[in-house]
Amino acid sequence: MDNHQDKIMDVKTQFIDKIADNMNSFGVSTSVGRVLGIIYMQRAPMTLDELSAETGMSKTRMSQVVREMIDLNIAERVFRKGVRKDLYQVEQDYYQTFVSLFTATWHKAINKSKHFEKKLQTKLMYLQDKRDLTEEEEQEVNEILAEIREWMDYYDWIRRLTAFFESGEIFNHVPKNNQGGNLHEQ
Repeated sequence: MDNHQDKIMDVKTQFIDKIADNMNSFGVSTSVGRVLGIIYMQRAPMTLDELSAETGMSKTRMSQVVREMIDLNIAERVFRKGVRKDLYQVEQDYYQTFVSLFTATWHKAINKSKHFEKKLQTKLMYLQDKRDLTEEEEQEVNEILAEIREWMDYYDWIRRLTAFFESGEIFNHVPKNNQGGNLHEQ
């Protein structure tokens, strides 16, 4: 007779594997996804030792993965009275996990673009200040500056979009759990 517990564990493992696989959509490693899934399915905070045993990863690697999860705002360290080791829990709300991953990814892109834009603008402004540019070169510099402004408008839109997600306002327009009706009903 098949052991029901084995079948339950098999389903949990498949679920964890799917979460790990889906993390690639966000540019996040499958290790982060696997740990997210493990803690999620455990439904309770876990220590690095427990996570290392569950994943087969070294404690050092596990510490790196958990730190990455904290940076992505999908995990946090928690305190439990009487427990001497650090415990880590994950966000149990799938929607909030999505928002955290989405916004963390875009915040990085926005910051990189700001630095890049400033660097390019400085170079172009330096060229513009030169009095020996030909008319054609000056036009080219102005075109690039206009393109950079468009680029930064785009990244400002992404910044506002991430703020829209972080504020929770998104759920007033796209409700959780199909509360807004079926998209195919039109």
